[in-house]
Amino acid sequence: MKPMAPRTLPPHAAVAAGTARRRFLRLAGIATLGLVTGRSRAQAALDEAHEPGKTPSAASDRLTLFLCGDVMTGRAIDQILPHPGSPRICEPYMTSALGYLELAEKAHGAIARPVDFAYVWGDALDELARARPDVRVINLETSVTRSEDCTDKGISYRMSPDNVACLSAAEIDCCGLANNHVLDWGVAGLIETLETLQRANLEYSGAGRNRQEAQRPAVLEVPGKGRVIVFAFGSQTSGIPPDWAAAPNRPGVNLLPDLSGATLGDAAAAVRRVKRPRDIVIASIHWGSNWGYEVPRRQRAFAHDLIDEAQVDIVHGHSSHHAKGIEVYRERPILYGCGDFLNDYEGIGGYEAFRDDLALMYLPSLAPSTGRLVDFEMRPLRIRNFRLQRAPPEDAAWLRDVLTREGERLGTRVELDETGTLRLRWD
Repeated sequence: MKPMAPRTLPPHAAVAAGTARRRFLRLAGIATLGLVTGRSRAQAALDEAHEPGKTPSAASDRLTLFLCGDVMTGRAIDQILPHPGSPRICEPYMTSALGYLELAEKAHGAIARPVDFAYVWGDALDELARARPDVRVINLETSVTRSEDCTDKGISYRMSPDNVACLSAAEIDCCGLANNHVLDWGVAGLIETLETLQRANLEYSGAGRNRQEAQRPAVLEVPGKGRVIVFAFGSQTSGIPPDWAAAPNRPGVNLLPDLSGATLGDAAAAVRRVKRPRDIVIASIHWGSNWGYEVPRRQRAFAHDLIDEAQVDIVHGHSSHHAKGIEVYRERPILYGCGDFLNDYEGIGGYEAFRDDLALMYLPSLAPSTGRLVDFEMRPLRIRNFRLQRAPPEDAAWLRDVLTREGERLGTRVELDETGTLRLRWD
C-alpha cells in the first residue's frame, strides 16, 4: 500500500516536498561524479518542506530567477566532455566538430581533455552559489542525441546523451527547447533529446512528441513561495523551419505561426488554464536575428501584449548572439535578446564588434504575490577555452554602456558596482 502524507501537512508543503525530491534525485544522479558538494538546494528545499508550521519570512515574497541566453553544449564542447559522441557534422565548411575545437585552441590555447562536467560553467557556478536563485532556466540550443540523421540546414549541433550531466552540474531546472537546433539531427534526435532530459530529471518546454506535449509548460514548484511556469515558444524569425512545428501526430517544436492577435489569444488561453495566485509565468521565446540591436516594432508590441493580455510576468527572449536592450513594462521585465551563454565560436571572426564572447547571467527578483519586479542584477562573464570566466572590469563596463545605450529608448539604464555586478534601473 502506498504511504499517505499526514493529514496535518498543508497542501503547499506536500507539493514542496515532492519538488524537493525531484531536485534531490537529479542531484543524486550526479553526486557520484563529484559535482555536488555541501548542502544542496534540493536538501535545503526538503528541509523547508518538512517545516509546515514555519512562519513565512520576508524572503517568501521575493523569488529570484536565473535566466540566460543560448546554451550550446554540443559540437566542439561535446568533444572535450568526458563522453564525446561522434565528431561528424553536416556543414558546408566543416565536416568534423574537432575543427571548431582547433579554431578555439588556436585563439586561446590548448584545452586539456577530457574536462569534468562542471568545467564549462566555470565562474558561473560561484556566482550561482552567491545569488542563490530559486529557479534556473536556460534555452538549450542543441540536440542531445547519437542520431546520425543530420538535416541539410547548414549547422548541426548535438551533444552525446552521456554528457547530459554537464547540465545537472549547474542544477538547471528547466530547458527551453523551442529553437532552431533541437531538430538538427532529425526526429530521432529530438525524441532522444526528450528521453535523455527526462532520465536526468530535467524539466523542459517547447518541444514534444506531438503538439500537445510541445505546447505544455514546465511547472516548477518553489517551496514556500509559489510556482514558476515556463512556456517556451519559437518563431520562424530565428531560423526555425516551418516544417519543424509540432502537429497532432508529429514531433516538433512549439512554433508561433506569427505575432498576430490570434496567436496572442492562443497564448493567453494557455496561460489562463494553468496560472493561479503566486505563480510567476515566463514566456521564453526564441525569436529574431543573430546580430543587431534593433527591436522590431511588432516584437515589442507582442511582448507588451503578452503582459497585458496573457498575464505573463517575464518575457525571456533569445536568439541574438549578443545581449540586447531590456525593458520593464508595467513592472515586468522584457529581455529582447539575452545573447549566447555557452558556445564553441572562439576563433570564428566576422562579428567582433558585438562581443559575442561576453555573456550575462540575468537574475531578476519578483514578488510572487504581485508578479512585480523588485530587483534585477546581472553578472558579466566571458567565454574562454569553452569555459565561463568573470568578465574583466573593462568588459563589464562595456556591457554596462551597451545595455544603457540600448535601454535608453526602452526606459532602462544599467549601473556597475564595485563587485562587478550590473544592476538594472528603470523609470
